Amino acid sequence: MESGDPTVSGDPTDSGAPTDPADSGAPTDSGERQDLAGLDALESGGPVRPPLRETLLRKVLPPVVSVVLVLVVWQILVWAEVTDSYKLPSPSAVWGEVTDAWEQGTLLGYIWTSVSRGLLGFVLALVIGTPLGLLVSRVRFVRAAIGPILSGLQSLPSVAWVPPAVLWLGLNSSMMYAVILLGAVPSIANGLVSGVDQVPPLYLRAGRTLGATGLRGTWHIVMPAALPGYLAGLKQGWAFSWRSLMAAEIIASSPDLGVGLGQLLENGRTASSMSMVFLAILLILIVGVAIDLLIFSPLERRTLRSRGLLVRS
Repeated sequence: MESGDPTVSGDPTDSGAPTDPADSGAPTDSGERQDLAGLDALESGGPVRPPLRETLLRKVLPPVVSVVLVLVVWQILVWAEVTDSYKLPSPSAVWGEVTDAWEQGTLLGYIWTSVSRGLLGFVLALVIGTPLGLLVSRVRFVRAAIGPILSGLQSLPSVAWVPPAVLWLGLNSSMMYAVILLGAVPSIANGLVSGVDQVPPLYLRAGRTLGATGLRGTWHIVMPAALPGYLAGLKQGWAFSWRSLMAAEIIASSPDLGVGLGQLLENGRTASSMSMVFLAILLILIVGVAIDLLIFSPLERRTLRSRGLLVRS
């Protein structure tokens, strides 16, 4: 056989094997690899849980380091005497307020008074805001009539509702819950409307073809498809309800209402005790972060993982 025959040529480019990654079916960029990883996660039932050491290094260590840095900068500012000590207390002075409240048995009472009100008010807002959001998203006339009002209420500062709520309902728990509802319901409803608007029309047509119409279609098609936007609305609704409650507790005070974190903040201002003010601010911040980490972040991760969107890098 002649040496010029292509079947016996020694040129590796004539071997018949594809050399272009695009021709071979291999991922050509990081985005495609991420998509394939997401599909693999769906097929395998989700990613493998990382080891405890890796979790501590990636998720626990960074916030701990940032907290330590804040405390260090805070203490340096105190040592530098950038302002009077009664305006900027030291971390040790704030810690002294914590230990005093703990020894007096009032620390947990401050937290529980506000957290119980906030969670109950949020649940009530959830019960009202969810059907309202579905109604606005599914009925054009209702959307045209109520949609702009919900958007306006969402942008209205929640503290504006405290004076009328006090005049309407008096200084009692009902006033607190009314302020929470007025602050949280529009956010939850708008979040659900946004999630429903992002549902692909193909899902709805497929559901109608399979007989999923009316409430059945809403439960089995619309709500699962709108879940990411709905969860974002719930997260924002909690933030609005928590801020609304703090505004109500700061402005409206009564012995019958007890002492929550907002009232603790106002008591510190009245007593000109910045250490008490800082204690209240830190507790408000800690509760907000804890609710997000314990409730909303796991729900978001579970939702994304079920859709193959949460893939370890």
